[in-house]
Amino acid sequence: MQRRHRLSRSRDFDDVYRHGTSASTRYLVLHWFPRETDASGDPRLGLAVPRSIGSAVVRNRMKRQLREAWRRLLPEIPAGHDYVLVARPGIVEPVAARGQDWLVGEVASALEKVRS
Repeated sequence: MQRRHRLSRSRDFDDVYRHGTSASTRYLVLHWFPRETDASGDPRLGLAVPRSIGSAVVRNRMKRQLREAWRRLLPEIPAGHDYVLVARPGIVEPVAARGQDWLVGEVASALEKVRS
């Protein structure tokens, strides 16, 4: 996933949390907020993987896997929005057991709630 598709400043995260809406699944929470300045631009993603997920190695692996799932779904994601994807505790075991395709499906189901 390219840098232009990422949220990096805490101000951007705060805008999404404060003014956006959210949808959740068992293992993920997706917050989103429409950008006013760049309504037709590429969607941007921020990741929040809390310490309760595991050690730094486990958290970084989860971030890489979430970025890859997001990259695979990028053509289907509505443009002009900022998103923050929050991993919930317990996601590591199902991803390890079921694989990357399952994680893509989980992210896709959270995105379905955005569209509806």
